[in-house]
Parts: sequence; C-alpha cells; structure tokens
Amino acid sequence: MPTTDATTLEKLLAESRDRLQRAGIEQPGLEARLLVGHQLGIPGVHLIAFGEQPVTAPQAEAVRALIAARAAGQPVAYLLGRREFWSLLLEVDEGCLIPRPETELLVERALRHLPTGPARVLDLGTGSGAIALALKSDRPPLEVWASDVEARALTVAAANARRLGLTVHWFRGRWLEAVAPHPLFHLIVSNPPYIAADDPHLTAGDLRFEPRNALVAADTGLADLRAIAEASRCRLRPGAWLLLEHGADQGSAVRALLHDAGYREVSSHDDLAGLERMTEGRAAA
Repeated sequence: MPTTDATTLEKLLAESRDRLQRAGIEQPGLEARLLVGHQLGIPGVHLIAFGEQPVTAPQAEAVRALIAARAAGQPVAYLLGRREFWSLLLEVDEGCLIPRPETELLVERALRHLPTGPARVLDLGTGSGAIALALKSDRPPLEVWASDVEARALTVAAANARRLGLTVHWFRGRWLEAVAPHPLFHLIVSNPPYIAADDPHLTAGDLRFEPRNALVAADTGLADLRAIAEASRCRLRPGAWLLLEHGADQGSAVRALLHDAGYREVSSHDDLAGLERMTEGRAAA
C-alpha cells in the first residue's frame, strides 16, 4: 500500500490509545482498536497481527479526526454507529438514546410476565427499537407494537428491524396517543425520560450528546412516568403488566404513582449493579 509518511497500523494504534488515555477514557486500548478498526475497515485482530502494514496519510488523518471526536467526549456508540443490546447489534445515531445494559432488565422482566404463545406487547418511546426488537427476537410469536414521538428515531428502529428480519408495528406519536384506542395489550413497557432538568449528570459523559427530549422530564423527572402509568391503565388487558424504567433514586416515587393509578402487585427490581432501576405493576383483573 503506498504511503506518504512512515505511519503504520501499530504506530497509529499506539498514538490513538495514548490520545484517549490522556483524555481520561477508561478503556483507551479497547476503544482505540474499535475506532481505528472501524475507520479503516480492518478487524481488530488484523490490527495486531499486521501492525507493520503502512497507512496512507488520508487514512491516518481520518482516524485522528475520529479519535479526536472521542477524546472530546462524543459517545463511541455514535462514532461507530452501532451498539449491542440483548445480543442484537443495533444501529444508533444522535436521534435516539444509546441502548444500555441496565435496560435489559426490562426485557428480562417482560419475558417473565408474557405468555409463551401469541400476545400483544407495546413499547413506548422505542428509540432505536432496542426493547421491542429484543422481545420479538426472543419470543417470535409476539405481536410487537412500538411508538416514538420522533420520526428520526423511528427511522433508525425500522432500519434495525429490517436488517434483523424482525417484524414490529411502528407508530409515531406521544405515548399511547400514537396507537389506536381499541387494542388491549398483554404488557406495556417503557424506558421514558426520567431525568430532572437540573440533574448534573446531564453535563457529563455520553448524556451531553444524547437527545435531551429523550432524557429530561418535568416534575423532577416523574411527569412522563406518571402520564404513562395513568394512560396505560385502560389499555392493558385484565391482569396485564406495566413495566417502567426509572432513575436509581426514583423507585419509591414510581411505586407510589403506580399505586395511585390503581395498579396491584407493585414492586421494584435491581439491575446488575444493584441499583433499583425498574418498577412494575399489574392491572386489575
């Protein structure tokens, strides 16, 4: 391969790792391999095994630009354009939240409550489609509906479904307003905005770059959780379940609003980090 400088894969990888390390990235070596390999279209094992392979000046500059973006704090998921969730590789962009491991708890609990045969489930605020697609992939007989108020997010979700060969019914609109009033659901699940507008976490890490309207809710983060709980009550089949993700310090408040909305068997559950991350309640039979 022709080159205009002495840059090799090995040198470029080391340079990238050092730049990320100076920027305070927690796993600079891993992210350097991911980003360099992504930009050059080279598998990570090839980067190590063929470290002496030369790199052209334009290739090196493109890698440096990508590394600079990550050093400035841009999420690696957005830079790569993908994130794994529930063993599914999902496309993501700045129009939707980055799927996170703690949200897999919603999928686990939903699968516990859903019948093994045909059933209808609704994912509110689907974003990239992570929850809806995880449920459909794990339980093919499900009839999965999903809504989001953002057209850009639904475009990403529908593209993920096509690539994975999974069928989901997509609807645009705010929460249950997006879907017709007549169907009842065996389960409704949502990871809605639940962060208060003045929460300092919004100025740190990946949250700085994610869509604010998918993160922030009024009433100290509880407004959308309350709206979903109240609207879902008459859209669930008798004895069906509502599952809500929320902040680690909101469990007691969400339990209270579910009780106030008339749900039974209300309980909260911890994620793998031991944080109270989601609360569920059952509609009256």
